[in-house]
Amino acid sequence: MKRVCIFCGANAGAPSYGEATKQAAEFLVQQGLELVYGGGSVGLMGVIADAALAARGKVIGVIPHELATRELLHTGLSDLHVVESMHERKALMAKLSDAFIALPGGFGTLDELFEILTWGQLGQHTKPVGLLNLNGYFNKLLEFIDHTMAEAFVKEKYRELFHVDVTIEGLWERMKNHQPPKTRKWINLSQT
Repeated sequence: MKRVCIFCGANAGAPSYGEATKQAAEFLVQQGLELVYGGGSVGLMGVIADAALAARGKVIGVIPHELATRELLHTGLSDLHVVESMHERKALMAKLSDAFIALPGGFGTLDELFEILTWGQLGQHTKPVGLLNLNGYFNKLLEFIDHTMAEAFVKEKYRELFHVDVTIEGLWERMKNHQPPKTRKWINLSQT
């Protein structure tokens, strides 16, 4: 794997998230990875970019034109792609990346995470996806995902689409050993 896409908030969240995000960036750069992210200079997006650049890493931003002023596009990146829409942003980030890690964030982060999981479920990629569960941030989300499986809306096999850990080191180790689920999403019309 050469590049990892980071999904994270344009807001900073609680102070502890910033320090953990900085450490994650430094670790990923030490692994020889380039970072792909949403191109902003604020919130955890700014922290991840600044920390990776300070560690002499390569950082590639992808930002829609309409958000370039709202998320204050980062002007010091190794490479920056300004695209027309959120759809183009997510597609290009996925194309440029070999793996995906979600850090704490809001609706946009969750949208990016669930879209990439859905693409994996549909067999459109087999790349590893990870949730860095800082301070238990994703605990309630993981409970909800378990609920979707208990209620038979998501097959338990799809839990293998993503990995979870509380440390970047543990998460990356899991992701390096990723084995995508053998089954793919399909609907049996005789069962509808």
